[in-house]
Amino acid sequence: MLTLFHHPMFATCRFVRLAFGEYGEELALIEEKPWMRRKEFLALNPAGTLPILLAEGDVPIVGAMVIGEYLDETRGVLKRDKRLFAEDPMGRAEIRRLTDWYLNKADSEVTRHLVRERVLKPIMPETAGGGSPDSAAIRAARANIRQHMKYTNWLAGTRHWLAGNKVTYADLAAAAALSVLDYLGEIDWREHAAAREWYARVKSRPSFRPLLSDRVRGLSPVSHYADLDF
Repeated sequence: MLTLFHHPMFATCRFVRLAFGEYGEELALIEEKPWMRRKEFLALNPAGTLPILLAEGDVPIVGAMVIGEYLDETRGVLKRDKRLFAEDPMGRAEIRRLTDWYLNKADSEVTRHLVRERVLKPIMPETAGGGSPDSAAIRAARANIRQHMKYTNWLAGTRHWLAGNKVTYADLAAAAALSVLDYLGEIDWREHAAAREWYARVKSRPSFRPLLSDRVRGLSPVSHYADLDF
């Protein structure tokens, strides 16, 4: 069994867990607090970032999409219609674009800041950047949510899945990011019917079940978080 160093509220880590779940592969999970900068953790990745996959031979593979590419090359190419990439280059390019949108653009504009201010700061020591949440950072992140939800709503309303006719890494990346925001109660789904219908379909997939069980100490999820009919 492969091992994933992760944090349950990082969208990048959730993306990797969903991808392995789609392929029916189990992962041994080790929750890592990267701000602690453990020597053993930094030995695996001197950059001190997550996720990290210990692959065959305990070789560390670092980064969400790097892990995704590895997973596609070692498992996905054998899955045929269940492959999380498209078979054609242009289809793969669109999947990569949208995966980058949610794991990098949305993360840098919204998710990362809300997780840091609302989830991590209260449990981090001051020497590592902990303390009271920055209300200005929270307001700025919340102001950016609407544009990302409008774009997701447009994608979901014009395509069967976000990148085309089947589930791909693009759907998993978007679901990973939005599931974090949903846990925190930051999304008003009433304003985004198409996105809500798409998210309900992703949320009902077996790969998503472990994420619905995630809990953060001192911060319970919004009441509908684990509800498939929300």
